[in-house]
Amino acid sequence: MSHRLLPLALALGLALPAQAQQPLSASDWLSGSVRGPDRESSAWRPGDAPPPGVPGAPGPKPVATTGEVGPVQVTRLGIGNPDTVGLKTPRKAGLPADLWAGSSAATLAGLILRTPARLPAMNALLDRLLTTQLTPPSQADAPPGTLFLARADRLLDAGAVDRAQALLTAAGPTTPEIFRRLFDIALLEGDEARACEIMNTTPGIAPSFAARIFCLAQTGDWAAAAISLHGAETLGLLDQGQAVLLTHFLDDAYVDSDQMLPPSDRMTPLDFRIHEAIGQPLPTSSLPIAFAHSDLRPNNGWKARLDAAERLARAGAMSPAALRALYSEQKPAASGGVWERAGAMRTLEAALAGGDPSPALPAAFDEFRKAGMADVLAAMIAADLPQGGEGRSAEIATILRQWQGLPVPMPLVLDPALNAEAVEPPATQRGEALLTAMADVDAGLDGDMARAGRGLAMLRALGLGAEADLAAAQLSLLPVMRPSP
Repeated sequence: MSHRLLPLALALGLALPAQAQQPLSASDWLSGSVRGPDRESSAWRPGDAPPPGVPGAPGPKPVATTGEVGPVQVTRLGIGNPDTVGLKTPRKAGLPADLWAGSSAATLAGLILRTPARLPAMNALLDRLLTTQLTPPSQADAPPGTLFLARADRLLDAGAVDRAQALLTAAGPTTPEIFRRLFDIALLEGDEARACEIMNTTPGIAPSFAARIFCLAQTGDWAAAAISLHGAETLGLLDQGQAVLLTHFLDDAYVDSDQMLPPSDRMTPLDFRIHEAIGQPLPTSSLPIAFAHSDLRPNNGWKARLDAAERLARAGAMSPAALRALYSEQKPAASGGVWERAGAMRTLEAALAGGDPSPALPAAFDEFRKAGMADVLAAMIAADLPQGGEGRSAEIATILRQWQGLPVPMPLVLDPALNAEAVEPPATQRGEALLTAMADVDAGLDGDMARAGRGLAMLRALGLGAEADLAAAQLSLLPVMRPSP
């Protein structure tokens, strides 16, 4: 990056802590609360003459210089409690509008952040649950927006940055907590200009000093950025590691330096983007999955984009169609790993276009299953596979269609360990019961099929029979979908 930089008279030779264990929740890796300095206190006291600029102050009074009407400023009105916000109606999502009735926001927020959803059927159900406009719980045991932020953070934890962004945008950047998430998402997507525009056009929300310095530089005001950095560091408003990082970002004396800055122990999207700006980009493989979206930008190589896309697809955070299109973008340049899957998909696409996938399907299935991605292959191509036939290719096609809940000539025989007695739905706190049932179903991935069966029974009692049937099919197919030991 070419900058018009002002040399800074700052001698900072500070080291950053070593990389720590990957955070578990978005609340751990999102940038610190977006806040500005405390409001300066005034020296004015009751009985003194009013300070300049207020009614009754001594001195000349302001006089209009023209008779023109001043510009009209438009400000978005607050939406109230963001817990009411969603991307789809309960009817469209197939969920009762009063699902949260009888529960507390704090309890639901904790369950949402902890509920696992590794099985694709449960992952899709959780996504619907997080993005649906449901009536907020009536128990006021937490500040308004607690449940909303938990929903957004759970989407970010899963790498579903696009849906988290849509949810946050629907609420509007009306609070610092919503604003900082929108700001960080823009940074994750590599859109610094939009991130700074959000900051500069959001009335009433002051950014952190580091974010303000970054955006001053992004808009070309390097002098103001340098002065702000010097002042913030002098006043102790920046931690030492971030001061070093910003100094390298602003001062062109470090352009040819071979000093490498180790990553901080809690990598934020802002720090990540500054590392890239100073020519020291960081790999995303050890960072939370949401950072993988940075590797999807067109300026990255095809392999980097494939690695990131596969990681996101495994988590259900990337559409199968998008991954399929990426596989067919180029011809593999090497062999092994992701290249083998790209080559297998290229061959399979040609066979599907010819109307007979049987010559290519077994090899593609073996490659994806070996990488633990047979479910990803099913999501991409199951709907294009024919029903019936003979041989191994027909068997694989049947398995992949069953995994996706598509019709097949012969019904799937479910694992008998999933059988459980029917249960009555709870009269209240159905949202808690649903999240608990999803955690029970997830236990089937670790071999506890009896517990998974109880979770399936509760899903059916809550009116989610189709979701329970699909989850039961996927749990029953695990032995043939998982990599061979």
